[in-house]
Amino acid sequence: MSAEESPAERVAIGISFGNSYSSIAFTSSEGKAEVIANEDGDRQIPSILSYVEGEELHAGQAKSQLVRNAKNTVAYFRDFLGKDFKSIDPTPCHQAAHPIQHESTVAFKIQDSAEETENTVTVSQITTRHLKRLRISASDYLGKNVNAAVITVPTNFNDEQKDALKQSAKEAGLEVLQFISEPIAAVLAYDARPEAKLTDKLVIVADLGGTRSDIALVASRGGIYTLLATHHDFDVNGFQLDQALMDHFAKEFIKKHKSGGDPRENDRSLAKLKLECEAVKKALSIGTSASFSVESLSNGVDFVATINRSRYEILASKIFSAFARLLVQTVEKVNLDVLDISEIILAGGNSNSPKVSSAVANLFPQSTVILAPSTSATAINPSELPVRGAAIQASLIQEFELEDIEQSTHPAVTVTPHTKDPVGILLISGDENSGVFNVIVDGETPLPAGGDVLLKLVEANRHIKITKTEPKAREPSSDSDSEESDEEEEEVREKEYKVSSVLSEAALRGLKKGAKIEVQINIGHDLTVNAIFREVGAKTGVRGVLQGPKVTQNGSA
Repeated sequence: MSAEESPAERVAIGISFGNSYSSIAFTSSEGKAEVIANEDGDRQIPSILSYVEGEELHAGQAKSQLVRNAKNTVAYFRDFLGKDFKSIDPTPCHQAAHPIQHESTVAFKIQDSAEETENTVTVSQITTRHLKRLRISASDYLGKNVNAAVITVPTNFNDEQKDALKQSAKEAGLEVLQFISEPIAAVLAYDARPEAKLTDKLVIVADLGGTRSDIALVASRGGIYTLLATHHDFDVNGFQLDQALMDHFAKEFIKKHKSGGDPRENDRSLAKLKLECEAVKKALSIGTSASFSVESLSNGVDFVATINRSRYEILASKIFSAFARLLVQTVEKVNLDVLDISEIILAGGNSNSPKVSSAVANLFPQSTVILAPSTSATAINPSELPVRGAAIQASLIQEFELEDIEQSTHPAVTVTPHTKDPVGILLISGDENSGVFNVIVDGETPLPAGGDVLLKLVEANRHIKITKTEPKAREPSSDSDSEESDEEEEEVREKEYKVSSVLSEAALRGLKKGAKIEVQINIGHDLTVNAIFREVGAKTGVRGVLQGPKVTQNGSA
């Protein structure tokens, strides 16, 4: 009996299927997500397949073939899945097998058999082969036949791409229980930790990936995650970090070995240069210096050099700064401010670099918690965040009937309206034009929502209050004859609420000093607000039905 026919037969894992790397994970009996290493000991498994005389090489073994067997090595293919050939960007595949058009899809011309003839292999077939190798690695590790998975996808993966991935997974022997977006999986990985305290918050998940940067703004309200905004930038990516190092070492090589030529002008030399620069980049993420060493880099000349982290950060400073600005742009897309952000989760292998977190920290207030290895001792490995979240989700739903899973993830459920502005109480004393606003139902809260509260019901907008502090006089320098001193004026930014409209108000007269007023509100699925105002303990009160606050639609980010 198949897993699809009987949930009891399922052995489900989480799979993170990346353009550069993939990973697999399961949830232990203690409820802890564990990342699985493949047979070569890699927890971060290169999404690469290579063929040598009919033998299929996978992951790290395949990656080494980019130097001597590039035309039969397929890499960076995930984003081609489910797309028309005319819509893809083949640039990342420059040093591997080049994509070609085949009927209505993307394919590769490779020699994948013992025969000396090239075969046309579609991107769907390549994906099936890759997922099958991941499934086998997980099955060998667990000692069980893995037959189901929750798979992470980028937030801009369309339905055609998901359908193509689902079909490839099925052919690889995997039932797709659910697709989960990468940023949601990353937030879940943190929130599922035993020591985590679930609070309402706005979280940015930022991934400086190999081929592009992916930024997502997520609202967490009562354990429900809402994607408020996303941003994808193909001009800011990890390849640019590699390129900065490649240019540096190429220039050093030319300076020391003029007869060796430029290693960037030869495909084989370029592949060697790139692979070693990737290793140097990883080493600089955990150490302050790294060695570059390649035999026969160009024209038979060996090359050895060293570089320290400070030099690397200067070479790549524009990339780090551009990445940090993407986070701010994403926040501004939905008319929020950096002061609204509670946490920033840095995901992906490049987030191990301390400069990524420091560049981001420079643009956000100190109150924003940045979760990355260089800023938090308890940070989860950025490369493992999505797959851990996927494994946790797989453990939660693997025993459900497929029909129930599909209903619970239907757009009618997941793409739900949510409040745009916060609703709360305005405490007024004396001057009716002033008061203290306290949030009861925050903005970005999925509907329906409600509760029993004491309030005057109003809708408010978030504003950033900017004040100038008193100038601080600098002491004149000892070597200056001028008696004038420079003055520094500091700018302080604070988040505050301003009432935009009163939703409902009631005049209850004759109250005794210290009396409490009970206001019961219910925000329904049709966005109407039913409010009841009365003194606590009283049998009668004022009832009203009014139009609810403005809403925005989740899922359109």
